[in-house]
Formats: sequence, structure tokens, C-alpha cells
Amino acid sequence: MSSLSRTLRYYLLNLRDLLLSAGPIALLPVLLLWSAYTWLNPTPPRQVTLATGPAQSAYERFGKAYAEALAREGIEVKLLPSDGSAANLQLLAEGQADLGFVQGGTATANPTEADEELQSLGSLFMEPLWVFYRPASYGHVGPNRPLTSLAQLRGLRVNVGAQGSGAPALMTQLLKANGVEPSALKLSQLAQTPATVAFLGGELDAVVFASAPESPLVQMLLQTPGVLLMAFGQSEAYARRFPFLTPVTLPRGVVDLARDIPSRDARLVASTTSLLVRADTHPALQQLFAQTARSLHGNAGWFNRAGEFPNLNHNELPLSREAERAYTEGPSWLQRHLPFWLANLVQRMGLALGVVLAIVLPLSRVIPPLYTFRVRSRVFRWYGRLRDIEARLDQGEATPAALLQELAEVEQQVTQIHLPLSYTDELYALRSHLQWVRRRLAGGPASQPPLQPPAPAAGTEASPPAPPGA
Repeated sequence: MSSLSRTLRYYLLNLRDLLLSAGPIALLPVLLLWSAYTWLNPTPPRQVTLATGPAQSAYERFGKAYAEALAREGIEVKLLPSDGSAANLQLLAEGQADLGFVQGGTATANPTEADEELQSLGSLFMEPLWVFYRPASYGHVGPNRPLTSLAQLRGLRVNVGAQGSGAPALMTQLLKANGVEPSALKLSQLAQTPATVAFLGGELDAVVFASAPESPLVQMLLQTPGVLLMAFGQSEAYARRFPFLTPVTLPRGVVDLARDIPSRDARLVASTTSLLVRADTHPALQQLFAQTARSLHGNAGWFNRAGEFPNLNHNELPLSREAERAYTEGPSWLQRHLPFWLANLVQRMGLALGVVLAIVLPLSRVIPPLYTFRVRSRVFRWYGRLRDIEARLDQGEATPAALLQELAEVEQQVTQIHLPLSYTDELYALRSHLQWVRRRLAGGPASQPPLQPPAPAAGTEASPPAPPGA
């Protein structure tokens, strides 16, 4: 066998011993991390469904903004159009959507058993109740007698929004509070776009929207000549009667400063829209949506100053812990400097990694003595054979000739032992002991046993046993 072949063989044998010694302990952290990964499920799904609202609504506009923002993080947001808040609440309860925009008061007006499965990611923006009407030259509504109370809607053709939106339920509560039965009005429930067309065409006297000012239809009607906006003179009273309502003021000129629209401050009532989420939605997605909400809804608006939204107020359902953490603590250092998926993986696996290290590091101290024992055991196990040969010689159980032949077989097998260079002294000590036993079997003169090999370093296995028969 060439020198290169012998060197390669020694290397492979040493590598095998190292792998067999350290392998089980090295495999332990892998199994622990795999178990933690399976239990923690740190990687969120790449697709999520967001229930929005009807076409040209603020919900649709915000839904597109969320989809664009999350696409940069590798998350596909599937937008699910609906009739509005009530429909979104139903889609969430049925599991057809993971998240959805829901107007304040909708969950109270439409309680379901599935509410326990839903959580809130916080309040995002104000949705005033817009009551647009056309001054008529007849009846009790005209240029000189503007609408200031819902009671003045008696007998008028009023559209209160599509069945799946939050406006019909809200208007029903407000009309009853004003002593007006819905039957006293000529109510219709068209979607926003058809209702606006019918209103401008003279087929309706008033239309009711419960929408954010970002809605294109709201902004268009605010600037349409001949269309007026009802002011809620009793806005404070409404807020005291209904906890999900807030009195707000549409400032003069906020729509168009140049044309002074509106020409005076308008007092309105508004509900707060929340982003609801199913409780089983991945926590990382909940946190990502909450962080995105801070960037999309944190600017100043017609009814709020910068930084007022999103917030943790006006929640009809339990607040998500991930959202609370996102609003109070903000993005972590990892999230500011790493991609979302990597930061999330490190954060959620960090604790598990710490536990694994606490278990594995002490166990790693076992590897050096285990490796030492495995290497030296190739030598030590032959001392048992030597003791057995000497014992049979002393007890006369075998002849010296037979024992010499057996010893020769042992010597032949010992020549096949390969050890690392640092343990070669063990092998040469064994060979010296073999020769000492051979001389005894041959009946030679008594002699001192060979010198012991140097003592091992502290913390390793003890020195080889004394020569057989010593």
C-alpha cells in the first residue's frame, strides 16, 4: 500500500471516529430546531385574502394600497370585492377572507358566533355619514330650509346603501333614535355608483354614504353644483348615544380652498373603520398589515391630524397582540435592516435557538472524551485477551505452545490497528506488552515490564492498564 493510500485511510478512519462520536450530539440541535420550526411555523403564507368593498369606494382604494405595499415584501394580497362592511364581516366569519375592512357599529348590529374567531388590527380612519341632497323647489326641503335633522327625511326618496354595506344598519339605528320609522321614507338600497347616477338624474332626493373622504364619489358630490351636504347639528348628542360614533367637523375650504368648498364648517358624525382579521391568520402577516397601516393611514386627513391613526381606540372586538406590539413598539431593528421574511424567521426562531444552544453547549463537552475513548478502545480491548492468556497459563488450562499460537493471532490482528498520530504511543505500548507476554510464555528470564506510556492530559481517559499479570 502506497504512502498516499495509507495517509488517506488514516484520515478516513479518523473522520469516521469523529463523526460517530460527535454525530449524535450534532444531530440533536437539528432535530430540536426542526421541531421548533414545525411548532412555531415562522414562515407565513405567501398569499392572503383581503375583503374590500364596492367599486370606486375608499375600501377598494385602500385595498389596492395594501396590495401594492405587501407585494414589495413578497406577499400577494388577493382583493375580494364586496358590498361593504356587513358583507366583509360575513366573509370573515365564513373563512372566505383573512382580513377585511369593517365599519364601527357593524359588529354590534350584526353579532355572530364567529365573532370569537375575529380580532381587530386597530382603527384605521374615520368614515363620516354623508347625507347628500338636492334642494327642491317644493316641500319642506329647499335652499332656505336646509337639512339639519334626519327627521326631515320623511317622505323623501332616500338611498341608504347596498344591503351588504354598513350604512343601512347604521341609518336604521339613527332614524329610530330620531323617532322615524324606515317605512316613513321611500327607501332604496342601491350600490354607491348606481345610486349616485340615479341621484344626479333626479330619481332620488337624497343618498347616504358611510365612507372615508378618499372615496371618489364623495369627493365628486362635494364639488357638484346643486348638491348639498346635510350638517348634523346634534353631532355631540349622537356620539353620546352611540359609542361607536364620533363628532367630527368638515373644515371650511378643505375640499377646495380656491372655490371655498365647503363654504362653512360642517358638523358630521363618523364611525371608525377597523381592519379585522381572523385569529388563525399567521401572526407575522398580522404584524405586517399593522405596520403597513401606520404608513398608509398615519398622515393628516380631513378629520384627523398626522399620527392620530391607526390607533387602538374604538375596537368592538379584541385587539390583536401583534397589532398592539406593532403600534406601541414599532418595527424591530431586524425588520428595519433585513427583508421581512428573514427578519421574521430570525425573530421567531431566536428564542428556540437560544434554548437549543443552552442544551447543546454543555453536551458538546462530551465529544472530546468520547472521541478519545473510542480511539483508545481499539487498543484497550486487546488487553483483555492478554489477561486471559496469562490466566490460563497460570492455571495450567493450556500449554504454552497453544497460548503462543493464540498470541501470534493477536499480534497479527494488532498490526491492522490504525490510530491518529497523537495516540500512537498507546499502540506501541500494546506491542511492548505483547512482547513481554511472549517472553513469559517462551519461558525466558523474568524481566521488568515495559515502561508505561506518558500519562494523558487532565480530563482525558486514564492510562492503559498495567501489563497483564503485573
